[in-house]
Amino acid sequence: MCVISSGEKTQTEEKKSVFFFRPRIEKMSALCPVCNLTLPLSLIQSHVNSHFEDDEIDPQIESDHHLALQLASSSSDPSPSSSASSSVKVVSLVHLQTKSQFYSVGHGGLICLLRNCLESELRSKSKPLESSTSLLSGFVDHFQSSMEDKGWGCGWRNIQMQCSHLLSCRVEAKRVLFSGSNFVPDIPSLQRWLELAWSKGFDVSGALQFDNRICGSKRWIGTTECAALLRSFGLKAMIVDFAPKKSKSMYLSVPGSAIAPKVKSYGPMDRYVVKKGGSGKGKAVDSHSSNSSRISKGAVLMEWVWNYFSDNRLNVSSGVHMTNKGPLYFQHEGHSRTIVGIQRRLLGTTFTPQYNLLILEPADFTRAIEKALIEKRGWEGYLKRGAHTLTSPEYQMLYVDNGIADGEELEKLKTIDSHFVEF
Repeated sequence: MCVISSGEKTQTEEKKSVFFFRPRIEKMSALCPVCNLTLPLSLIQSHVNSHFEDDEIDPQIESDHHLALQLASSSSDPSPSSSASSSVKVVSLVHLQTKSQFYSVGHGGLICLLRNCLESELRSKSKPLESSTSLLSGFVDHFQSSMEDKGWGCGWRNIQMQCSHLLSCRVEAKRVLFSGSNFVPDIPSLQRWLELAWSKGFDVSGALQFDNRICGSKRWIGTTECAALLRSFGLKAMIVDFAPKKSKSMYLSVPGSAIAPKVKSYGPMDRYVVKKGGSGKGKAVDSHSSNSSRISKGAVLMEWVWNYFSDNRLNVSSGVHMTNKGPLYFQHEGHSRTIVGIQRRLLGTTFTPQYNLLILEPADFTRAIEKALIEKRGWEGYLKRGAHTLTSPEYQMLYVDNGIADGEELEKLKTIDSHFVEF
């Protein structure tokens, strides 16, 4: 609340100290003592204070802000009968969205620190028959889970990591993403943007499984929701499914396939999130396993990731290379993470490839990752994952192609599809 100065109160100051709460059946709300607008408790304080700002406010901005608060306080309605048009909702969301708080890593960011560690590791290797090559995405901020979103927010945190890269490295994406706000919004703001994407017709079938509402929810989301949100800005978010051939009919890549599994439905990502998983954190040892089937499946995924970051180039020199590729949203049963690169070692006289994914985990603390990278000690446990750790029966990736879609191409992006890769 605003601060009341000492001394005798004026009539205006009396208004500042009045705060009427009116309970509602659906959620707690409050009545603004100045304009009598009913708003959620989370919004009322800043709204009341806005009536007493000393600086003159642009009437148009105040009008947009007032409408945004009205939209936020009412239930979402993506149907054509909604009183506010999409363009008005966009203007409202631009003023309503809040920048996400996160720990900003120094020394050029986490990717720069990771590069230093990989180069140091390469210099320390003394085996003449071992060639090591690492490919990294551009800049990515790490968004760690908080107490408020622990257990359900990993999908949103990976969306934030993806967006941090897009805003930092792609001029065309920076211009359109979140209407040019130039910052990564917090989870409630992202939820509003996703609802707006649904109301525009992106991923209609997926939206129905959430009843077209996600704001204020703690329900798990996945790759398809990330795709719908990014595609609504014209970004070419593409999905790749990795699974056994027998499961192909269940995937988005097959026309007429069933998106939802034959179990109780919680959302379009039930194949991956029907069970709560751990942090996904595993031992960072190299890729060895007695289970040949597991290694075989892991090799398929690893080779796809390598080809993605290498842009399908056959000859990549040893060393550490920064690529023009963005990070990968990495979904599996119960959890999602962000792949920021891959390391390949060619072992022995046969030059057998051995891979490690380089992964950012939302459940890890950013400061701890930074400390390990700066000290060059223990960082492998946070970031490296070998093929033996890929134990899930199915995986899903999302990446963002270059360019901005519009017209007919944008219309086609409303239907979420995928490319199927057989394990």
